[in-house]
Amino acid sequence: MNLIVLSILNLFRSQLGDTFPLSNFDTSMIFDKITELQNSIAALFIHDGPIAEAHVILLAAGVVIFLGVAGEAFFKKTGIPDVAFLMILGVIIGPVLGLIQPEAVIQVIPYFAALALIIIMFDGGLNLDIKHVIKTAHFSFALAILGFILSVAMITLAAHFALGWLWLESILLGSIVGGSSSAIVFGLVKNIKISEETKSMLSFESALTDILATIIAFILFEAILAGHFDIQTLQETIGRAVVVGLILGFGVGIPWMYVSTKLGNAQHAYMLTLGVLFVLFFLANSFGESGALTALVFGLMIGNKSHLSRLLRFKLPRIEMDDPTHNQLTFLVRSFFFVFVGLMASFGQIEYLVFGVLITIAVYFGRMFIGKVTLTKRFSRLDRAVTNSMIPRGLAAAVLATYPITMGLPNAEAYPQLVFFIILSSVIITTIGLGKSKNIPPPESVEGGFVKPPEESKDDSIVEKISDISIEDNIEGGFIKEKLDKSEKE
Repeated sequence: MNLIVLSILNLFRSQLGDTFPLSNFDTSMIFDKITELQNSIAALFIHDGPIAEAHVILLAAGVVIFLGVAGEAFFKKTGIPDVAFLMILGVIIGPVLGLIQPEAVIQVIPYFAALALIIIMFDGGLNLDIKHVIKTAHFSFALAILGFILSVAMITLAAHFALGWLWLESILLGSIVGGSSSAIVFGLVKNIKISEETKSMLSFESALTDILATIIAFILFEAILAGHFDIQTLQETIGRAVVVGLILGFGVGIPWMYVSTKLGNAQHAYMLTLGVLFVLFFLANSFGESGALTALVFGLMIGNKSHLSRLLRFKLPRIEMDDPTHNQLTFLVRSFFFVFVGLMASFGQIEYLVFGVLITIAVYFGRMFIGKVTLTKRFSRLDRAVTNSMIPRGLAAAVLATYPITMGLPNAEAYPQLVFFIILSSVIITTIGLGKSKNIPPPESVEGGFVKPPEESKDDSIVEKISDISIEDNIEGGFIKEKLDKSEKE
């Protein structure tokens, strides 16, 4: 497909000649310019290897960065996620222009995907408020589990009866795209004017479904190779992964939280944290966990130092949590990953396109049903609308779709194609849903739209005010008592 552009130009040239015959209009100059353009494109893009020359790849990398920045600014203005633009760019420089061939992507993406997984999950943990997570954890678990089960069931039935796949292969496809993508959800909720509770609920839910999808997919990989599926193995694997993730995340996160406070704003403090994160990812994989839960919990510990330091009773120096190095690294990893998703696209079979679009629409209606069952009246109309629209598939699905090829599973080539169309369709549906939700005004009494309980006890309000007291206040003797007295008078 690396000659598509040349073919289009040839078609344009022939059509131009038919429209303006040389007897009536001299088009030789136009033909010469088109020929020069064809030769330039051929010299730039046609190559024998699976990847273009270094200077061309650097040009593509520059375009990715520019488009990532522009897409982020465009999202803040319009609410349209930049993910779609990045994926389309990947389609252009991959399948259309042929700068990078699919075999090169398949070789590189397992390594890049591992980096993207831990960085994005760590970033998600950093930006989660542990108080809001605890407050909405039951909603997150309900949305994650019920939504995942319903999505897997619908996709499994569709793949079995529409594509003619075996049951295990169909369940595997459903598991790969069964949950929303934390890589996209984390980025979306930062810039949507919904309540902090709903932001935490959606972020935590997407992290849970990424973890579920990863664990179950790897169990199914082995089951398809072995030819049978064991429920007991599934239970043991999920249990082991959860235990390992929590032990490593808390066991290393809490001590490192203390160490990082001692480092303060040292020059390489963030790089040391990143090094610890990479070691944790290695340990998690060694003990049977994908590393996603470990990175999330570790980030949650580091991002909530101010709350946890009160419980652990150690002083916390003034540290800039909004680390510019981390923000830039997260931006680069996220941008390049979704370009990689576009590079995996293939348009060989139209039935995969139709299947991907239709099944995504079915998942959207299933999400609306789960939202009605799960969310109580405590959530406003705005929160409900955003929650119902939040179905984007992305990081975990794209990564897992490459494994059937490397493992030699049946229908291996179909997984990346199907997953690409499902990811793109889900991002488009999410974009449309969020665009419509912008027309819903939030309740006047509460910013964001989360409806507070009608009555809040005086003691609870005092506790919340105490929790907002800064560590600097804690250092000054007696200041907490003064604020407490003031709160009681109010």
